[in-house]
Amino acid sequence: MHETTGRRQRFTEAAREVRPDLALLCLLVAAEAHAGSRTGAKAPPEEPPSEEERIDAAQIELDRLAGLLPALGRQAGPKRWAEALAQLLGERCGFHGSPADYRRLESSLLDEVLLRRRGLPILLSVVWLEVARRAGAPVYGVALPGHFVVGFGDPYGEKVLVDPFDGGRPLSDEDAGLLVAGATGAPLSPSMFAPAEPLDIVLRVLNNIRAWAAARPERSDVQLWALELSLLLPRHPARLRYERAELLVERGDFLRGARELEEYAEVIAAVEPGAAKSVLGQARAARAMLN
Repeated sequence: MHETTGRRQRFTEAAREVRPDLALLCLLVAAEAHAGSRTGAKAPPEEPPSEEERIDAAQIELDRLAGLLPALGRQAGPKRWAEALAQLLGERCGFHGSPADYRRLESSLLDEVLLRRRGLPILLSVVWLEVARRAGAPVYGVALPGHFVVGFGDPYGEKVLVDPFDGGRPLSDEDAGLLVAGATGAPLSPSMFAPAEPLDIVLRVLNNIRAWAAARPERSDVQLWALELSLLLPRHPARLRYERAELLVERGDFLRGARELEEYAEVIAAVEPGAAKSVLGQARAARAMLN
């Protein structure tokens, strides 16, 4: 419990920095996953690396990859930066994704993505962002609905979009529109090209983990810690509190679940009295399960 508290405190503090460290936050998410996988597991023949060793190794690898990029300087245009990253990460190092990666929790863990060189679009994009940022590139994340990509240059001027999931394939606006339409059926809008903030990226990573776990009822433990980390972020949807309360009840923690349902009902009572009444009914039902 003490180890969990310390890790959660570190995550909370990192999320409240003036300039949040995206790599560190993603690695702390991975640390939570590794801690959960050790719970109840048999001791391995060799002592696994500690949380700090994993984090340090991943940060060192990001530094190493950045050091392999040519020294382009500030005069290099976005196309040249995009080509250099694609050549290094996509071709030379083999970072890319496949449909099978959506079925693996490891695809959402930054240290595992660095080791396997496989992952979800958003985690592969985090690798690109962190390597490019270390090398001085004008880089930013683009949170297209259903498919995260990376931009180089001026988000509101000359820019180049690439898809790290496809090894760094350049994307035209039409390509981006096809990605969005394929994922959501919605048309592309200019606002979708806005740079993604680090905390929004972390929340999206956690959303992916929650979705992965929700499809696997036996992994409700993963869904719970992903929710709890999401709630530690300075900005998060209020409904996550309700989702956590429901999950606690589903896992048999009726008292805590009931309390959190009651707290959530109090929060929404002024704006959604009907919904608050329904939530209170759920809380009463949870308390009745204690008898």
